[in-house]
Amino acid sequence: MRSSRYLFPLVLLALLRALCHGREPSPGAVTCGSVLKLLNTRHSVRLHSHEVKYGSGGRENGGSGQQSVTGVEASDDANSYWRIRGKSDGSCQRGTPVKCGQAVRLTHVNTGKNLHTHHFPSPLSNNQEVSAFGDDGEGDDLDIWIVQCSGTYWERDDAVRFKHVGTEVFLSITGEQYGHPIRGQREVHGMPAANHHNYWKAMEGVFIKPSMDPAKHDEL
Repeated sequence: MRSSRYLFPLVLLALLRALCHGREPSPGAVTCGSVLKLLNTRHSVRLHSHEVKYGSGGRENGGSGQQSVTGVEASDDANSYWRIRGKSDGSCQRGTPVKCGQAVRLTHVNTGKNLHTHHFPSPLSNNQEVSAFGDDGEGDDLDIWIVQCSGTYWERDDAVRFKHVGTEVFLSITGEQYGHPIRGQREVHGMPAANHHNYWKAMEGVFIKPSMDPAKHDEL
Protein backbone atom coordinates (compact mmCIF):
# COMPACT_ATOMS: atom_id res chain seq x y z
CA MET A 1 0.00 0.00 0.00
CA ARG A 2 2.86 2.35 0.85
CA SER A 3 4.46 1.79 -2.58
CA SER A 4 1.15 2.49 -4.30
CA ARG A 5 0.79 5.71 -2.34
CA TYR A 6 4.19 6.91 -3.63
CA LEU A 7 3.63 5.60 -7.14
CA PHE A 8 0.44 7.55 -7.81
CA PRO A 9 2.03 11.05 -7.50
CA LEU A 10 4.85 9.94 -9.82
CA VAL A 11 2.39 8.74 -12.46
CA LEU A 12 0.38 11.96 -12.14
CA LEU A 13 3.54 14.04 -12.55
CA ALA A 14 4.52 12.09 -15.65
CA LEU A 15 1.08 12.67 -17.18
CA LEU A 16 1.23 16.40 -16.46
CA ARG A 17 4.66 16.64 -18.07
CA ALA A 18 3.40 14.80 -21.15
CA LEU A 19 0.44 17.16 -21.46
CA CYS A 20 2.65 20.22 -21.11
CA HIS A 21 5.09 18.82 -23.66
CA GLY A 22 2.22 18.33 -26.12
CA ARG A 23 1.47 22.05 -25.97
CA GLU A 24 5.05 23.09 -26.69
CA PRO A 25 5.66 24.39 -30.23
CA SER A 26 7.70 22.18 -32.55
CA PRO A 27 10.63 23.56 -34.59
CA GLY A 28 8.27 23.49 -37.60
CA ALA A 29 5.68 25.86 -36.12
CA VAL A 30 4.90 28.98 -38.16
CA THR A 31 5.73 32.07 -36.11
CA CYS A 32 4.73 35.71 -36.01
CA GLY A 33 7.05 37.86 -38.10
CA SER A 34 7.97 35.02 -40.45
CA VAL A 35 7.94 35.72 -44.20
CA LEU A 36 6.60 32.89 -46.35
CA LYS A 37 4.84 31.76 -49.49
CA LEU A 38 1.49 29.99 -49.28
CA LEU A 39 0.60 27.16 -51.66
CA ASN A 40 -2.99 26.26 -52.48
CA THR A 41 -2.79 22.48 -52.19
CA ARG A 42 -5.65 21.77 -54.61
CA HIS A 43 -4.42 23.90 -57.53
CA SER A 44 -0.65 24.02 -56.79
CA VAL A 45 -0.35 27.80 -57.09
CA ARG A 46 1.12 30.31 -54.64
CA LEU A 47 -0.71 33.30 -53.17
CA HIS A 48 0.55 36.36 -55.03
CA SER A 49 0.04 40.11 -55.41
CA HIS A 50 1.50 42.91 -57.51
CA GLU A 51 0.84 46.51 -58.45
CA VAL A 52 -2.03 45.62 -60.79
CA LYS A 53 -5.46 46.85 -59.73
CA TYR A 54 -8.78 45.15 -60.34
CA GLY A 55 -10.29 46.66 -63.47
CA SER A 56 -7.01 46.84 -65.43
CA GLY A 57 -8.27 45.04 -68.52
CA GLY A 58 -10.20 42.23 -70.19
CA ARG A 59 -12.63 40.28 -68.04
CA GLU A 60 -11.12 41.91 -64.97
CA ASN A 61 -12.99 45.20 -65.62
CA GLY A 62 -14.97 46.36 -62.63
CA GLY A 63 -14.46 45.48 -59.00
CA SER A 64 -13.09 47.62 -56.22
CA GLY A 65 -10.05 49.07 -57.98
CA GLN A 66 -7.86 47.77 -55.15
CA GLN A 67 -4.62 45.86 -55.71
CA SER A 68 -5.32 42.40 -57.10
CA VAL A 69 -4.41 39.12 -55.42
CA THR A 70 -3.87 36.05 -57.60
CA GLY A 71 -2.34 32.58 -57.66
CA VAL A 72 0.83 31.84 -59.65
CA GLU A 73 2.52 28.57 -60.56
CA ALA A 74 6.09 29.91 -60.30
CA SER A 75 7.82 29.04 -57.04
CA ASP A 76 10.53 31.73 -57.40
CA ASP A 77 8.40 34.87 -57.82
CA ALA A 78 9.38 37.49 -55.22
CA ASN A 79 5.84 38.94 -55.30
CA SER A 80 4.53 35.85 -53.50
CA TYR A 81 6.03 36.60 -50.07
CA TRP A 82 3.73 37.45 -47.15
CA ARG A 83 4.61 38.44 -43.58
CA ILE A 84 2.63 36.92 -40.70
CA ARG A 85 1.43 39.57 -38.23
CA GLY A 86 -1.04 39.81 -35.37
CA LYS A 87 -4.48 41.35 -35.72
CA SER A 88 -3.08 44.48 -34.09
CA ASP A 89 0.43 45.78 -33.45
CA GLY A 90 1.97 44.10 -30.43
CA SER A 91 -0.56 41.25 -30.35
CA CYS A 92 1.79 38.72 -31.95
CA GLN A 93 5.43 39.12 -30.94
CA ARG A 94 8.15 38.04 -33.34
CA GLY A 95 8.97 34.38 -32.95
CA THR A 96 5.75 33.50 -31.12
CA PRO A 97 4.16 30.37 -32.63
CA VAL A 98 0.81 31.01 -34.31
CA LYS A 99 -1.96 29.02 -32.63
CA CYS A 100 -4.79 27.30 -34.43
CA GLY A 101 -7.76 29.67 -34.16
CA GLN A 102 -5.56 32.78 -33.87
CA ALA A 103 -6.42 35.99 -35.72
CA VAL A 104 -3.65 37.23 -38.02
CA ARG A 105 -2.90 39.68 -40.81
CA LEU A 106 -0.92 38.70 -43.89
CA THR A 107 1.07 41.62 -45.26
CA HIS A 108 2.41 41.52 -48.81
CA VAL A 109 6.13 42.11 -48.46
CA ASN A 110 6.84 44.02 -51.68
CA THR A 111 3.88 46.41 -51.56
CA GLY A 112 3.10 46.67 -47.82
CA LYS A 113 -0.60 45.93 -48.33
CA ASN A 114 -2.65 43.47 -46.30
CA LEU A 115 -4.63 40.49 -47.55
CA HIS A 116 -8.21 41.79 -47.53
CA THR A 117 -11.70 40.88 -48.63
CA HIS A 118 -15.02 42.73 -48.76
CA HIS A 119 -18.45 42.57 -50.33
CA PHE A 120 -17.41 43.00 -53.95
CA PRO A 121 -17.91 40.20 -56.51
CA SER A 122 -14.72 38.61 -57.80
CA PRO A 123 -14.13 39.30 -61.52
CA LEU A 124 -14.21 35.76 -62.94
CA SER A 125 -16.18 33.46 -60.65
CA ASN A 126 -18.49 36.00 -58.99
CA ASN A 127 -17.41 34.82 -55.56
CA GLN A 128 -16.10 37.45 -53.10
CA GLU A 129 -13.20 39.60 -54.23
CA VAL A 130 -9.89 39.21 -52.36
CA SER A 131 -7.54 42.17 -52.65
CA ALA A 132 -4.47 43.72 -51.05
CA PHE A 133 -5.31 46.87 -49.11
CA GLY A 134 -3.71 49.54 -46.93
CA ASP A 135 -0.34 51.25 -46.79
CA ASP A 136 2.81 50.18 -44.97
CA GLY A 137 0.96 47.31 -43.32
CA GLU A 138 -1.91 49.43 -41.99
CA GLY A 139 -5.37 48.80 -43.41
CA ASP A 140 -8.64 48.14 -41.59
CA ASP A 141 -10.65 45.47 -39.77
CA LEU A 142 -11.31 43.61 -43.03
CA ASP A 143 -7.64 42.52 -43.11
CA ILE A 144 -8.06 39.98 -40.29
CA TRP A 145 -8.15 36.22 -40.87
CA ILE A 146 -8.44 33.23 -38.53
CA VAL A 147 -5.96 30.38 -39.03
CA GLN A 148 -7.91 27.12 -38.97
CA CYS A 149 -5.85 24.01 -38.28
CA SER A 150 -6.27 20.78 -36.35
CA GLY A 151 -3.59 20.90 -33.65
CA THR A 152 -2.41 23.45 -31.12
CA TYR A 153 -0.11 25.41 -33.44
CA TRP A 154 0.07 26.13 -37.18
CA GLU A 155 2.78 23.74 -38.42
CA ARG A 156 4.61 24.26 -41.72
CA ASP A 157 3.70 20.75 -42.89
CA ASP A 158 -0.03 21.24 -42.19
CA ALA A 159 -2.66 22.23 -44.72
CA VAL A 160 -4.63 25.07 -43.10
CA ARG A 161 -7.55 27.32 -43.92
CA PHE A 162 -7.88 31.09 -43.54
CA LYS A 163 -11.37 32.24 -42.54
CA HIS A 164 -12.12 35.94 -42.85
CA VAL A 165 -13.35 37.45 -39.59
CA GLY A 166 -15.50 40.22 -41.07
CA THR A 167 -17.36 38.27 -43.76
CA GLU A 168 -16.81 34.61 -42.76
CA VAL A 169 -15.54 33.47 -46.16
CA PHE A 170 -12.57 31.17 -46.75
CA LEU A 171 -9.52 32.16 -48.81
CA SER A 172 -9.94 30.03 -51.93
CA ILE A 173 -8.96 29.25 -55.51
CA THR A 174 -11.17 27.33 -57.94
CA GLY A 175 -9.00 27.54 -61.05
CA GLU A 176 -10.33 30.48 -63.14
CA GLN A 177 -7.51 32.11 -65.14
CA TYR A 178 -7.03 35.77 -66.01
CA GLY A 179 -6.20 37.20 -69.41
CA HIS A 180 -4.24 40.40 -70.10
CA PRO A 181 -2.39 41.93 -68.23
CA ILE A 182 -1.87 39.00 -65.85
CA ARG A 183 -2.44 36.15 -68.28
CA GLY A 184 -2.48 32.68 -66.78
CA GLN A 185 -2.67 33.78 -63.17
CA ARG A 186 -5.52 32.27 -61.12
CA GLU A 187 -8.30 34.16 -59.43
CA VAL A 188 -8.18 34.19 -55.61
CA HIS A 189 -11.51 34.78 -53.91
CA GLY A 190 -13.57 34.17 -50.79
CA MET A 191 -16.01 31.25 -50.59
CA PRO A 192 -18.65 30.74 -47.88
CA ALA A 193 -18.06 26.99 -47.51
CA ALA A 194 -15.02 25.07 -46.28
CA ASN A 195 -13.88 22.65 -48.98
CA HIS A 196 -10.80 21.29 -50.76
CA HIS A 197 -10.34 24.59 -52.67
CA ASN A 198 -9.34 26.49 -49.51
CA TYR A 199 -6.43 24.53 -48.07
CA TRP A 200 -3.03 26.29 -47.93
CA LYS A 201 0.43 25.14 -46.94
CA ALA A 202 3.50 27.15 -45.89
CA MET A 203 6.30 26.82 -48.44
CA GLU A 204 9.45 28.86 -49.07
CA GLY A 205 10.31 31.62 -46.65
CA VAL A 206 12.31 33.06 -43.78
CA PHE A 207 11.01 31.48 -40.60
CA ILE A 208 11.80 32.95 -37.20
CA LYS A 209 12.76 30.25 -34.72
CA PRO A 210 9.79 29.31 -32.52
CA SER A 211 10.13 30.50 -28.95
CA MET A 212 7.72 31.11 -26.09
CA ASP A 213 10.28 33.51 -24.58
CA PRO A 214 10.33 36.97 -26.27
CA ALA A 215 13.94 37.45 -25.14
CA LYS A 216 15.01 34.53 -27.34
CA HIS A 217 13.38 35.70 -30.59
CA ASP A 218 15.65 35.76 -33.60
CA GLU A 219 15.82 38.78 -35.90
CA LEU A 220 15.20 38.57 -39.62
